[in-house]
Amino acid sequence: MNTPRPSSRPARCVMVLGTTSGAGKSWLTTALCRWYARQGLTVAPFKAQNMSNNARVVVGGEIGSAQYFQALAAGVEPTVAMNPLLLKPERDTHSQVVLMGQVNAELTGMDWRGRSQKVWPVVAQALDTLRSQYDVVVIEGAGSPAEINLHASDIVNMRVAMHSQAECLLVSDIDRGGAFAHLYGTWALLPPEERACIKGFVLNKFRGDAALLAPAPEMLQGLTGVPTVATLPMWREHGLPEEDGVFDDRSTGQAGMLQRTVAVVAYPRISNLDEFQALKNIPGLRLVWARSPADLAAADWVVLPGSKHTSGDLQWLRQQGLDRAICEHAARGGAVLGICGGLQMLGEALVDLHGIDGNAAGLGLLPLVTVFDPDKTVQRTQSQFLPGFASSSPWASLAGVPVAGYEIHHGQTQQQQAMALAGDWAVPVLPHNLGWCNTAGNVLGLYLHGMFEDAAVLAALFGAQASSPDQVFDGLADYIERHFAPGVLASLIGKA
Repeated sequence: MNTPRPSSRPARCVMVLGTTSGAGKSWLTTALCRWYARQGLTVAPFKAQNMSNNARVVVGGEIGSAQYFQALAAGVEPTVAMNPLLLKPERDTHSQVVLMGQVNAELTGMDWRGRSQKVWPVVAQALDTLRSQYDVVVIEGAGSPAEINLHASDIVNMRVAMHSQAECLLVSDIDRGGAFAHLYGTWALLPPEERACIKGFVLNKFRGDAALLAPAPEMLQGLTGVPTVATLPMWREHGLPEEDGVFDDRSTGQAGMLQRTVAVVAYPRISNLDEFQALKNIPGLRLVWARSPADLAAADWVVLPGSKHTSGDLQWLRQQGLDRAICEHAARGGAVLGICGGLQMLGEALVDLHGIDGNAAGLGLLPLVTVFDPDKTVQRTQSQFLPGFASSSPWASLAGVPVAGYEIHHGQTQQQQAMALAGDWAVPVLPHNLGWCNTAGNVLGLYLHGMFEDAAVLAALFGAQASSPDQVFDGLADYIERHFAPGVLASLIGKA
């Protein structure tokens, strides 16, 4: 990892804006971080406010997963300054607010506009700190900068661009249709001083012959003065996890060699879904997102992932009939894996004395009880699967395997004592109350996120090796180098 150093002048800032959510801001920001780092520059990512239940543990707390990976792409240690404000949706109208890595109860209870004004000084200070330590800061916007109903309380798009004097790229997903209207309409709705920040348009996810786009880019430049600096072909296999709960149901496993189907239950408040990215590239494995009992019919493994609202997602499971389907799968000896919130669901009960998540009956597949604690566990964790557990289970190959990951949870889980007295014990699989399985060995619950990102675990379970993060980041940088107009990336930081 490179280390930040005092800079003789504030860092040059490049900002990636989008005409919509899902336009491609996150992966392009990641690619730019690696490209500029390969030029011998010290680089940091930044996103003022991220709304996502995909989070990673860094020094000082938690940040959005996108900024975590962007920091790795830049070759620097991720810090809370790179994503000072993280909103973690718990319900449709409520989010937990994480400020500089820590849950902030006061901000969580505030309305949107009041919150924005209160946190802007913190956001600006975090950005200024990064600008004083690095040569380049690559900034990611959120949603669209032309959300005119939110413009007055903006702290993530053009206010950041103006504060940092950023050179901005505006990205549109051309596969959705209407890309030129999106680009022009976004530019037109900005005040003149903010329009001046837009230095280039980017067309993302293009399929076909780019020559057929003419004369639209030239016409758009005539209307706005802004050139189209890149047309990026559709590329689903870049290897970077999806962000913000966007599911890509495509799996690269070849149907002819199909050996295992893994169904990840996609409840409404799913969290940390990015940890399953590696499974999409395992030969012979088909990854599906399950939203109904029918989606589990052909599954070899059923995975209950993390949840930002465990009791609410349990209720959703029951409404869909997925609770019965999961229990029937387990009763047949099928493999079931619960991670964090998924582990909590597998137990007998959720007990909430502090109004954190809610009380609920669990699925009863593990003799465990979870009690929610006001204090949140947020930490990186190194552990090792205990030797010899459930030797005939689907997870037997994990025995004795070291594993690295991270924990983000309010719940504290223990053996249900009455069931233990009756002889019904959960079998520990990781030390320090990190994981258990049932006596049959087919139901496994872990508090550890990131298991499928660990090379030793992938080798033990699948005999497979996924692309390393550095291979993915270099592929992204190579891609934009091929498809951006010559000299554009250097010119954005005044190096042309």
